[in-house]
Amino acid sequence: MNLSVVVVDDEPLIRSGLRAIINAEEDLTVVGEAGDGAEVLPLVRRTGADVVLMDVRMPAVDGIQATRLLLDNLDPAPRVLVVTTFENDDYVYDALRAGASGFLLKRTPPDEIIAAIRTVAKSESLLFPEAIRALALAHVGAPAASGLDRYQLTEREQEVLRLMARGLSNAEIAAELILGLQTVKTHVANVLAKLNARDRTQAVIRAYESGFVPLH
Repeated sequence: MNLSVVVVDDEPLIRSGLRAIINAEEDLTVVGEAGDGAEVLPLVRRTGADVVLMDVRMPAVDGIQATRLLLDNLDPAPRVLVVTTFENDDYVYDALRAGASGFLLKRTPPDEIIAAIRTVAKSESLLFPEAIRALALAHVGAPAASGLDRYQLTEREQEVLRLMARGLSNAEIAAELILGLQTVKTHVANVLAKLNARDRTQAVIRAYESGFVPLH
């Protein structure tokens, strides 16, 4: 499966570096570039990109706004992978809450960048679960009193969500719970539907913010 990628960053040097790393892979192709979030929606509409590498801090339209524009206007929308300089950047957590599927630091080694693109495209495991937990720890206030009760997750779905938060893939969850892979995929799909979450990242953030999965 060949994955098409759009690179969005206001620094041409960053864009060219990412393009070179991505295009060196047989199954990945950069199909477009943008220097600001305002250019992203029409570019993705035109190219049909699978994954967008999105800088969070840009002069006109930032990565958070651009992510929302993609998710509000495209169906299916691409997976968004936020690229940032600082791990504890407030913008990163806001972008994840807006619908980004994960984030990378600009100093991330090339092999990890490639692995991250493939991971978010498949959406079968959580990208860098400990980093997401650390971000949530820094940004989540007191958990909601109702937890996830209103979503009416079954006991099995709750187990699956806890394992998703640990970063386990569908295959690893199947092994942990001694279930068939297709059964796990069904449970994951049910969890996402009930939580109205686009992917695992949003589901896990809701689990942290509700207090269902403790941060400490």
